[in-house]
Amino acid sequence: MAIPAAAPTFGELIRALDEGNKQFKAMEQITSPTDNGKYRHWDTIRRMQPPEGLTHEGWWLGLKFRRSASAKHLSFLAKDGTPFQFSIVDPIPEKLHALDLSSGGVIGSAPKVLNADTRDRYYISSLMEEAITSSQLEGAATTTQVARDMLSNDRAPRNRDEQMIFNNYITMRKIGEERDAPLTMDRVFEIHRLITQDTLDNPGAAGRFRTDEDGSVYVHDRMTGEIQHRPPDAATLNGRIQLLCKFANGQGEEGFVHPVLRAIIVHFMLAYDHPFVDGNGRTARALFYWTMLHHGYWLFEFLTISPLLKKSPGRYARAFLYTETDENDLTYFILHQLDVISKARGALDAYIARKTRQQGVVDMKLRGQVRLNHRQVALLSHAVRHPTHRYNITSHQTRHGVAYQTARTDLFGLHDKGLITRSKIGKTYFFNPVANLEKALEELGAAGG
Repeated sequence: MAIPAAAPTFGELIRALDEGNKQFKAMEQITSPTDNGKYRHWDTIRRMQPPEGLTHEGWWLGLKFRRSASAKHLSFLAKDGTPFQFSIVDPIPEKLHALDLSSGGVIGSAPKVLNADTRDRYYISSLMEEAITSSQLEGAATTTQVARDMLSNDRAPRNRDEQMIFNNYITMRKIGEERDAPLTMDRVFEIHRLITQDTLDNPGAAGRFRTDEDGSVYVHDRMTGEIQHRPPDAATLNGRIQLLCKFANGQGEEGFVHPVLRAIIVHFMLAYDHPFVDGNGRTARALFYWTMLHHGYWLFEFLTISPLLKKSPGRYARAFLYTETDENDLTYFILHQLDVISKARGALDAYIARKTRQQGVVDMKLRGQVRLNHRQVALLSHAVRHPTHRYNITSHQTRHGVAYQTARTDLFGLHDKGLITRSKIGKTYFFNPVANLEKALEELGAAGG
């Protein structure tokens, strides 16, 4: 995508206006930092019809003046030494409030998610989806179904693309386990090492900063090859990432910054600093999740943002570019990410509702009639919807996070009840739903289980 036109700075506009200039008086009619609720960039403003009596520059000055009133400056500096900042504009407070109500405390959907029947299944599924799509965003060409089969069946990766996805999956699980520990430089290195293991042209570049010897590292447009971002010099990375860790831990000098905004800013700054030879995007998104979980937003174990980013990669890239081309204004990226998070939250609600309805169909057939545990019920619920799906002991074990023997007992028990068929290829057992599974469930229920 084309790089947006750089916005005139606030200082440049002020210096261009004389004390008696009509533009200075006319800009007083701009009373909001947004235009019709949109936080527009100069690249958009310059193509629109300005309000009566204003030039584009006067309109932009009015917007910048209103934005500066609520701007919060951060300790992070751009390459030219100017600070990053953001403004609290609508709908940021509303979206943060909604996330506080739904993602950190006791919420209406919590019993559905935390119930022993569903928690592990949702958790593993979301980890897989995030691992797959975050890698696909960075160029992994493996299809989603092939990748899911690999993770579900604990199959070793067969190429670099599958290795990227496998690494992401392992990394996301580790982040969930280590959420309570503070973010340190060593932990950032470890996350990067896990993400890039066996995927780099130079294996020695995993888990360390890029250096001048690695050559220039740029962000390119994949379609045109145009350089969109030149990160800071390698010599500055140690100090920059130390500052990033302090900020992620809530120990920066900025005063209070809402935890969700901290996580979003960490995401941006890691990508901006681009401290590694490769894997920066995946590492940035991983640190976003770590920061959210570290600050108590437990529901983000189940939310996946990368599928939404993958659907609109242009908007994702534009949010970065808008910030860089308008005096390091992070508001663009914050608004974009809050929109993505809100959609991910809505997708989770819809997923839970759909799964609850589907589970209810099977529960009605099984309740009080057949003695099955929640893992067996989950498999049957899936099997009713996917009558040609093939299961095995390892995939059942991975999906529910149980021991191999427990998974084996589950599947052999369903076979003994006549609900799934069993075959053996080599040393591996495979299981398929019986033909007309719903009828088999009804007959089994009528017979008393």
